[in-house]
Amino acid sequence: MTPRVSVVIPVYNEGPEVVRHLERILREVLLPAEILVVHDMPEDTTVPFVHELARTDPRVRAVLNTYGRGPANAIRFGIDAARAPVAVVTMADGCDDPRQIDDLARLVDRGVVVAAASRYMPGGQQVGGPRFKRMASRWAGKTLSIFARVGTRDATNSFKAYDTDFVREVGIESNTGFEIGIELTAKATRLRRPVAELPTIWLDRQLGESHFDVGRFMPSYLRWYFFAFGRRMSDEQMAARWADKRPTPAPSGDRDREETPA
Repeated sequence: MTPRVSVVIPVYNEGPEVVRHLERILREVLLPAEILVVHDMPEDTTVPFVHELARTDPRVRAVLNTYGRGPANAIRFGIDAARAPVAVVTMADGCDDPRQIDDLARLVDRGVVVAAASRYMPGGQQVGGPRFKRMASRWAGKTLSIFARVGTRDATNSFKAYDTDFVREVGIESNTGFEIGIELTAKATRLRRPVAELPTIWLDRQLGESHFDVGRFMPSYLRWYFFAFGRRMSDEQMAARWADKRPTPAPSGDRDREETPA
């Protein structure tokens, strides 16, 4: 059966802590789904635990990213490997609420190209996390919503659903961190494509260590923040932009590489 939603989860040495989160996703996602756990290296400590789950639930796939290391490349690879018309990006640390994956996917089914889980709309909340990161994210979301009219008050949140055809049309240029969420929201805004949101409660991770580096990723976020304020672009202009900036493709034999348990 072709899945209706592909859940893309970039991981980096999550180890056994990933199991609880994956089990919650498997419980809460009721739509026909595939769960793509995307890792950068075969020796990632997450992989054995993903293989163990895959033995009992065929929805789970461990996928080796060949686009280059880092979360942006892992997410780009995961969306390219997705078999469903909707891809939902969520983190491996349990910060996101998996009960909302179906609702986000249904928004895309109804015609939006980006569906955002929003911490900053009525009913949403952010619990924990570094103070500067919270303030910067909230300020960016508010100003983008009011002045650029991006369709969501939480453009920087990574927990989003995407129309996979739209993503492949406009491309993903990010190659650093988690700025893909704001990049695709900004591109949808410049093309006047519909973006929607629903409230979410984000909880800072309770176990393990965050790999988010504010100083390292901030320039990339600012690039797409200012991009959202540009003039309307045509489909042809966006396609030409992507053709000019498209990264060198991975070898065809590795592009959709799925690891099977030993």
